[in-house]
Amino acid sequence: MVGGSQLENANPLIYQRSGERQVTAQDEDEELHDKIDDREIFDLIRSINDPEHPLSLEELNVVEEIRVKVNDEESSVSVEFTPTIPHCSMATLIGLSIKVKLLRSLPERFKVDVHITPGTHASEHAVNKQLADKERVAAALENSHLLEVVNQCLSARS
Repeated sequence: MVGGSQLENANPLIYQRSGERQVTAQDEDEELHDKIDDREIFDLIRSINDPEHPLSLEELNVVEEIRVKVNDEESSVSVEFTPTIPHCSMATLIGLSIKVKLLRSLPERFKVDVHITPGTHASEHAVNKQLADKERVAAALENSHLLEVVNQCLSARS
């Protein structure tokens, strides 16, 4: 948990996790070119920890597979995320955590776009602008406290 002792959303709805991806023989064949798809990206971000609750972004329905779009040929990934409440002060941190996870996990050729699902947050435009600004993202990650919080969101739960 990040911040003070008062939670913005003390009783969030908790959703069931989707099943694990079925691995096929074709997936394991090292000779075949393995395109990155929507499910692979969702699997990377689904277990990111919420900064306020001991739950994953998937369990809070902040990320869903249907809101992930990948174009492997054009090397682009787009992820929409939905904050649990319209005034969530953690929205930028959640978006930054998703973006950092993808930047660390994907080949450098990919352009990563992370944004709030339209109409789900009061400051949607401002948050999206921050997440799209490479310099602001880089500056945020130079802040040791903020980087520590992002890394906590990305760490495996014990």
